[in-house]
Amino acid sequence: MSGSSARRQAITAVMAYQPPASSFDHAEAPGDIFGANVFTKAEMQKRLPKAVFKSVVATIELSRPLDPSVADAVASAMKDWAMEKGATHYAHVFYPLTHSSAEKHDSFLEPGDDGSSIAEFAGKTLVQGEPDASSFPNGGLRSTFEARGYTGWDATSPAYVLENPNGNTLCIPSVFVSMTGEALDHKTPLLRSQQAMATQAARVLKLFGHDDPGAIVSYAGPEQEYFLIDRHFFLSRPDLLNSGRTLFGAKPPKGQEFDDHYFGAIPERVLAFMLDTERELFKLGIPAKTRHNEVAPGQFEIAPMFERSNLAADHQQLLMVTMKRMAHKHGMELLFHEKPFEGVNGSGKHVNFSFGSTTVGNLMLPGDNPHDNAQFLVFCAAVIRAVHKYGGLLRASVASATNDHRLGANEAPPAIISIFLGAQLADVFDQVAKGGATSSKDKGTMTIGVDTLPVLPTDPGDRNRTSPFAFTGNRFEFRAPGSNQSIASPVYTINTIVTEALDHIATALEERVAAGEDFNHAVQKVLEEIVTDHGAVVFNGDGYSEDWQTEAEARGLKNLRTTLDAVPELISEESLALFDKYGVLSPREMHSRYEVALEQYALSITVEAKLTLEMATTSVLPAAVRYQTELAQNVAALTAAGVEGDTTMLAEFTAPVVALRAGLKALRAALAHDGATTPLAEAEHARDGLLPAMDAVRAAADEIETLVADDLWPLATYQEMLFIK
Repeated sequence: MSGSSARRQAITAVMAYQPPASSFDHAEAPGDIFGANVFTKAEMQKRLPKAVFKSVVATIELSRPLDPSVADAVASAMKDWAMEKGATHYAHVFYPLTHSSAEKHDSFLEPGDDGSSIAEFAGKTLVQGEPDASSFPNGGLRSTFEARGYTGWDATSPAYVLENPNGNTLCIPSVFVSMTGEALDHKTPLLRSQQAMATQAARVLKLFGHDDPGAIVSYAGPEQEYFLIDRHFFLSRPDLLNSGRTLFGAKPPKGQEFDDHYFGAIPERVLAFMLDTERELFKLGIPAKTRHNEVAPGQFEIAPMFERSNLAADHQQLLMVTMKRMAHKHGMELLFHEKPFEGVNGSGKHVNFSFGSTTVGNLMLPGDNPHDNAQFLVFCAAVIRAVHKYGGLLRASVASATNDHRLGANEAPPAIISIFLGAQLADVFDQVAKGGATSSKDKGTMTIGVDTLPVLPTDPGDRNRTSPFAFTGNRFEFRAPGSNQSIASPVYTINTIVTEALDHIATALEERVAAGEDFNHAVQKVLEEIVTDHGAVVFNGDGYSEDWQTEAEARGLKNLRTTLDAVPELISEESLALFDKYGVLSPREMHSRYEVALEQYALSITVEAKLTLEMATTSVLPAAVRYQTELAQNVAALTAAGVEGDTTMLAEFTAPVVALRAGLKALRAALAHDGATTPLAEAEHARDGLLPAMDAVRAAADEIETLVADDLWPLATYQEMLFIK
């Protein structure tokens, strides 16, 4: 089958699509199914002895140490509950340094002495599993022959049953560590950072009179952007199938320039997928709240409600798996790549976060008069100090080859990490720097001018979509994470840098108060110092402007444009000391993450380069040669008939074909390069050798696409993939 016929067949199949039978039950209320497949506190209370239940809840809600003696009782109850729901196997789910989920399935059934089988699930089995630790990215923490690694039960994240038509599985959220206890995952440092942050937050709160502030935790609410295309198109594109993004594709006549897709009516087929997905998410206890069309054609967003950051990170990974599965049910492919289509907006995963506890509430809530809310100002100042001191680390936490396609363009926050506070808070902190805040800008009202419409309350400040780190009313929003990554890495980075800032503030306040200084005066002086020393990170203007690039440099802010600019921040002396001091990641663990980042970067680009060479050689160039031959034959036929042939079209078409051949030669040579002897050298070659060669091939191929006869073009086009649903 020729490529062009495969493209035509894909279009025919898309047009003939019939939706699957609806599983929607009109008598079913969302509240009835929410958490139905989760081993919730309510389930535990029904099934566990009272003392065991209280012990486990204390671990979950109060961050108390897990009592190992409860494991057998919990395992037995968990097994009985899961088997009642049709589970035949259990799996310790963990999150290796690939940013994806991993799981190892084992059966509950054990052979008996009499040839029968017995369902067994002991406490030691719940607590610990053993996958191969050398087969996942580990950055040198494990050699190939050092295979032992352990998963460990995370009781703070509830177990759940994952449904499958052929049998259900009990899934147990777990950490993943080497046999020496070094973190091989994202969850372990997230839990460590949470513990460190809670300790320093409690010190600050004690100074404000909170002797028992409860378990301070960070909360997260990630907004997930994604693309949907018909699966027939996806399977016809080797680049999407293997790399998640299109390596070729001319810009369609119509893209997103009319702004008609953003928040538009959701296509019926997409809405059916969303409804089915939300039902599955509700059953898994994932509080999906918002759904809408995003800016680019074929792009959408889902956003859950806030949860504890560890649970939010687990739920985010489960959400991605569930969405992929449900898209297939509806004959579509869901793309989480940050830039699957050139020329239209890419996808991010905006991470909203805050800190607090059930006792003290949200510590990022300014109230109506933030200038009088000293506790809020102190915690907000901690974030300002943290982001200014460790902006490079924040940039490194979202660095990847795929996110490089998105960051810094006029569709995503710039690679320069700055903070947007809004008019009200910027004014308050400006007053602090001048000696003390005495007023806050009031909220206003808006009269629209239509008697039948209500008067609308307005916030005292606007929002700024060009800022990578923006205050949005009662939380900060980190807009730089990529759509395909785990939120655990940016969240544990935020937790850790804020921990250091809270430690600094607590120490400064304690010393001043111990020296006899009035507490309120001490708070003012510490705030004044932070705003003076770290206020350069606050920027409320247009982050997309060229002027900001110059101004940011003058302010001393780092502009880490690419992954290779950013990842060295992981192993700077300051970073190593920071993560080691608070027990989040040891220097050895930090170096491993640096090595993994380089390896993943080089691998990602190398795969794309090989795909570019293969597709251009076997699909694009043959189509171009066929059309070039047709044009030449036409000219020759006219000339033989005594008519002067028009050679203009042939000459116009020949130029990009020549450029394509030259580009393929250069790309082939770049791929044959074997001079890289270290992970850094390989990554640098990928950036400096492979990417430019790929870009040259693409430029020629995309020009050919705009000139070649449509019936000869082998690849599904942007116009087809983005607009045919």
